[in-house]
Amino acid sequence: MDVISMILWPVKWIVELLLVGWHWLLSYLGLEPAAGITWVLSIIGLVLVVRAALIPLVARQIRGQRKMLQIAPELKAIQDRYKGKNDQLSREAMSRETMALYVAAGTNPLTSCLPLMLQAPVFLALFSVLNDAQQGKVGIGLLNQTLAVQFGRAQLFGTAALHDSFASQWSLMTAVRPFEPSVLWIAATMVALMTASQLITQRQITSKNLSPENRASPLFRQQRILTYLLPVIFVLSGVAFPLGVLFYFLTSNLWSLVQHVIVIRSMPPAGAGPPT
Repeated sequence: MDVISMILWPVKWIVELLLVGWHWLLSYLGLEPAAGITWVLSIIGLVLVVRAALIPLVARQIRGQRKMLQIAPELKAIQDRYKGKNDQLSREAMSRETMALYVAAGTNPLTSCLPLMLQAPVFLALFSVLNDAQQGKVGIGLLNQTLAVQFGRAQLFGTAALHDSFASQWSLMTAVRPFEPSVLWIAATMVALMTASQLITQRQITSKNLSPENRASPLFRQQRILTYLLPVIFVLSGVAFPLGVLFYFLTSNLWSLVQHVIVIRSMPPAGAGPPT
């Protein structure tokens, strides 16, 4: 077992516990255990639980990003003051002033990055469990052989298997072989919704209720680039993801969108106008 697998092992065990737990609850409430909708709702339930547990980390990340935007003009002023000065004394003075600015603002670059880094194992474990289960692979915890095979064979509308992807069906279609059109339509719709929700969320993060000083900062311009880059990444990667994994990402994106709208309306940045 490699290092990454060792790190993800306990996280994957918890993910399987939540997925199987939701599946058991939905089956107990009367849904067909082998039905695609039952497994889709289990994925959605799993994402909701995980994202709810990560709210404190995300809140800290948002506060860190805001503080970095607020001090961006002062940070640029320090960099401009020492621009072209490569001697050791100047570099040390620049480092001291930069650190003093971070201390005074109560933040640093890692403040906004660390929560995201801590979330990465959770999301990797989610993706791994969902992807393996849809291929009928036995999990490391409660996802036994029966459930894994059941998940791997689950279909929506009786035709669209959760393990199928847009890319796989497109390859069959272009090779003039039998393919399932419903997979293409469902996947294309979900990728479009994922991309739109990601774009709106990034615009909420980088544009809504920011003061004029924030908007003029280099950090703001860098984040604006991400506003359009991340949706492109979702389009390019989304076509290769199985339908089950797309449901995970779409649910997670919609959660992020609603979460940021609530944060912006309830805690507008200092110097910003009224919520829009």
